[in-house]
Amino acid sequence: MFDFLTQTLSGEPPAATTGQTATLDWIWRAEGILELSPHQPCNSAVVISAGIHGNETAPIELLNQLVSELLRGERALKVRLLVLLGNPPSMQANKRFVDADMNRMFGGRHARYVPGGETRRAHQLEQAMALFYRTSSAAGAIRRFHYDLHTAIRGSLHVRFGLLPLQTRPHGAEMLHWLDAAGLDALVFHRSPGGTFTHFSSEVFCADSCTLELGKALPFGSNDHQQFTGIRLALEALVSEKPLPERQADAPLKRYRVTQDILRSQEDFQLHIPGDALNFSPFPKGFVIAEETGKVFRVEAPEEYVLFPNASVALGLRAGLMLELERF
Repeated sequence: MFDFLTQTLSGEPPAATTGQTATLDWIWRAEGILELSPHQPCNSAVVISAGIHGNETAPIELLNQLVSELLRGERALKVRLLVLLGNPPSMQANKRFVDADMNRMFGGRHARYVPGGETRRAHQLEQAMALFYRTSSAAGAIRRFHYDLHTAIRGSLHVRFGLLPLQTRPHGAEMLHWLDAAGLDALVFHRSPGGTFTHFSSEVFCADSCTLELGKALPFGSNDHQQFTGIRLALEALVSEKPLPERQADAPLKRYRVTQDILRSQEDFQLHIPGDALNFSPFPKGFVIAEETGKVFRVEAPEEYVLFPNASVALGLRAGLMLELERF
């Protein structure tokens, strides 16, 4: 049986592109796109993706381990499962992306970019997801989930956190319970649509979707998987429909809502967040976050927390988020 990650990085399909084990059927749909179906009927269709940014290796390793256990028959599969390694060329190069950030391209936004490897791959992933959810519905799987696994560029005061896309319907209680059991430190609720993979799956397919940020980007083989034990156990429970693990975290799950999207629209844009500031660092009311011709971004609430500050993004893209902690 092939190793999913090794086979994907080789750039070649396996010798056979379909097969079965004693408990499941599998289909190699394309490079880094593997579909697994249990022999018995099921009512859940689950997509787990990683490697949308190629240098975010810890989730890729976690996902590959899970796939290997399923293919070897060491773990029962009780859901229809689509596994996606998002950006193989950038994984091979240990780079975030080759030409442009793919996680800004979903929902058809890839058509706005200069055609290249990432635009073609974003379109291919959209099509793979559409085919999977369509065939899953035909097979009776009516519950849809999507977890997109990432790591952050910079360090964070919360090592493990989730980002929930804007949606008009409530976020699924089952998913929120799963995120809590997985040991996440925090959840961030978006207030505007975006080009992320999880916004696409939520908006187009009404999937319960969440982007998971797990630690900091490191090369393959350099990750401390002990800090992701809760995520691993929760993923195992998800695909095998086993009871969720007990929450392994010292503090309750915190919830943040986005208060400001810091957009870079002018060449003279300046970001005043210190370069060594960790994600979720707090800033007081009145602090000047960033400025450019015609616009000054200030902290408006008594205290706001920064997420993903990055002054070097292209014009028109988000240079950071500001958050407010929800009080209960």
